[in-house]
Amino acid sequence: MYPLFELNRMAVQPFRLLAETSLAFWGNAANPLRETTMAKQARASLKMFERATRQFAKPSFDIEEVEIDGAAVEIEEEVVWQTPFCNLLHFGKVDYSKALPKLLLVAPMSGHYATLLRDTVKTMLPNFDCYVTDWQDARDIPRSAGSFDLDDYTDTVVQILHFLGARAHVMAVCQPSVPVLAAVSLMSAAKDKLVPLSMVLMGGPIDTSKNPTAVNALAEGKDLDWFRRHVVMTVPANREGAGRSVYPGFMQLSGFLSMNMDRHMKAHRDMYYSLASDDTADALRHEIFYDEYMAVMDLTAEFYLQTVERVFIHQDFPHGTYHYRGQKVDPALITKTALLTIEGERDDISGIGQTEATHTLCSGIPKAKKLHHLQLGVGHYGVFSGSKFRADIAPMITSFLGAQKA
Repeated sequence: MYPLFELNRMAVQPFRLLAETSLAFWGNAANPLRETTMAKQARASLKMFERATRQFAKPSFDIEEVEIDGAAVEIEEEVVWQTPFCNLLHFGKVDYSKALPKLLLVAPMSGHYATLLRDTVKTMLPNFDCYVTDWQDARDIPRSAGSFDLDDYTDTVVQILHFLGARAHVMAVCQPSVPVLAAVSLMSAAKDKLVPLSMVLMGGPIDTSKNPTAVNALAEGKDLDWFRRHVVMTVPANREGAGRSVYPGFMQLSGFLSMNMDRHMKAHRDMYYSLASDDTADALRHEIFYDEYMAVMDLTAEFYLQTVERVFIHQDFPHGTYHYRGQKVDPALITKTALLTIEGERDDISGIGQTEATHTLCSGIPKAKKLHHLQLGVGHYGVFSGSKFRADIAPMITSFLGAQKA
């Protein structure tokens, strides 16, 4: 299917060019028909076609400044550590001398890029020295770079925490809650002096038996071979990662879309009507959201399959059978890391209780260093972005982390 997908993408290129040329014609200020109803509908139709056939590029964070204590502070984004599979981004504050606690934001590697956390990063920057894991697209990583599985992910988290050189706070959004919990458990077992001060898990699938969602239901009644046969594909020859086995981003995107197809179809109808009526503000709002949502990356097959097996089929953490390179991982050994878990009332990806289950597993953490928060009125993305995140969740996180001392 992957070569057919690429062939289809290349086959529509001439039609996309024609659509772009036509857009320029109907939108040209010198065109006397530009403001007619016909021209507006033509532009709206052409724009929708162009977007439907576009391969959306990796977005950028575009965080140029933040306000701290009433003053604008310039932000400089820099890659400070990297492997073939991950760039560690640091959002440094230019001409700002106050030392702030280090916060590692572990972005999900689940199809979308790390820029999904743009709002999270920008909101946390005034109070923390922020670092973000920027996972790389597997289709662009040569096979010579080797494999990357769930244990490699865990290794990456540990290596970054060591790179930061001080006890930092770590925040995992959705999928990385599992490898972050594993990493902190392993560091605690080894009495690692750089074990995080606190661990924030947001909408993560720690125990997927609780309030299963459509994502969890996909794994029911299927073994690993089913996933290997139906969703694992080989990167075609026109990509740098040619020959690498992956779970393609377009497959993941189709899964995301199918979960709320009616909502997405309505959103695109609304976008067409906004374009046709020259409501540029509303159309731009739709464009900004879907530019991010439609930009997807491939995952290595070994990482995807291990995640499906350990998290969704066998549910290793709640059953006490989670292993890392043959070593049992025991969250009960975590004693020096505070725990904050956050869930959304309307989360249709990680159901209520799936992240909160971490508190039972982390029995060695004192109650005074544990907190769970259920945010009412938000879905999965509202847990880490949006108005309620900024108004309710982020201040609570800042307060909780600020109370933790080395």
